[in-house]
Amino acid sequence: MKSILIVGTGTIGEPLIGLLAVLKNKLGIDEVMFYKRTPLIDEVAKVNSLCQKGAKLVVTDSETANKFEALGHEVSMNFLEALLIADVVIDCTPAGNQNKEMFYTQRLYRTKKKALFIAQGSEKGFGVPYAYGINDCTFDDNGDSSFIQVVSCNTHNIACLIKSIVGENKMARGDFTCIRRANDVSQKGNFIASPSVGNHDVMKFGTHHAQDVHDLFETMGEEVHIFSSAMKTNSQYMHVIRFSIGIRGDVTHDDVLDKLNANKFIALTHKTCANQIFSFGRDHGYYGRIYNQGVLSIPTLHVTKGQSKAKTHVTGFCFTPQDGNSLLSSVAATLYGLHGKGYREYTHILDGLLFQNI
Repeated sequence: MKSILIVGTGTIGEPLIGLLAVLKNKLGIDEVMFYKRTPLIDEVAKVNSLCQKGAKLVVTDSETANKFEALGHEVSMNFLEALLIADVVIDCTPAGNQNKEMFYTQRLYRTKKKALFIAQGSEKGFGVPYAYGINDCTFDDNGDSSFIQVVSCNTHNIACLIKSIVGENKMARGDFTCIRRANDVSQKGNFIASPSVGNHDVMKFGTHHAQDVHDLFETMGEEVHIFSSAMKTNSQYMHVIRFSIGIRGDVTHDDVLDKLNANKFIALTHKTCANQIFSFGRDHGYYGRIYNQGVLSIPTLHVTKGQSKAKTHVTGFCFTPQDGNSLLSSVAATLYGLHGKGYREYTHILDGLLFQNI
């Protein structure tokens, strides 16, 4: 019996529960459970929809169960019971590190059954940083790790750009500006009235985005010299990365385009507006999402020859599909937790969710 427990039903948790519940038979999953802490009248439809897809509702205790049942929900079990039987636990809350100390490390001592625990990008230090298609080698090299941190959506995008564009060459230095949307379309708070710039408060790296990418490549024994800046815009659609990558070798515009086109995790587009790309994902993406690491706008790609150690400079804009790329990495890590090194037998199903062009 291969069981998964997703903790949280927010921006990441809700689509992840639905995705795993719908695809569970194809992915070799027997049971998908999700933990929701608070019964809310305005989220009855969401919980019902997830249960109708085949996911099982998990709550805190018997008292909480009564409140959920009063709203018409069917409760399967409490949180501690689900924790003990789960092969993979995916924490989609901003309290992943706290839950690790309170529950996940303790669970390892209460049972002989080994489990994999996965947290999201905000939970720095939770475990080994991971992005599907970037450092899957860590599953082979560090197979005993019980804790994985799926990196943020912008970290996925930047890392994929570096891996695609640099390729066999050596990177001199990269500079990235994360132009972030204010809040997700599912969120009702934290919207802003105008563009707002962020501080460079991370020594050497500027913002945490560059540091997170550096730490991701470090798991592969590679060091990247990068710097990042960040700002928010008054939009709900997509993040955008403005990148400038210095390469020590000679690379042409066609070379770069060929490299990007060959990477299945990069989608190419002639579109330049976030709303058009977002709308494409809503209309054509599985569960209304784009799961590629990034969507590169071809008209913005610019390649010039440098005079310094960086013989070539590659600049452009690449859209970040919000939670889509981190959702795909969460599923890939889940497959590893369930099937071990045999998880690659199932990744073709995930690759079927990717676009080559948008």
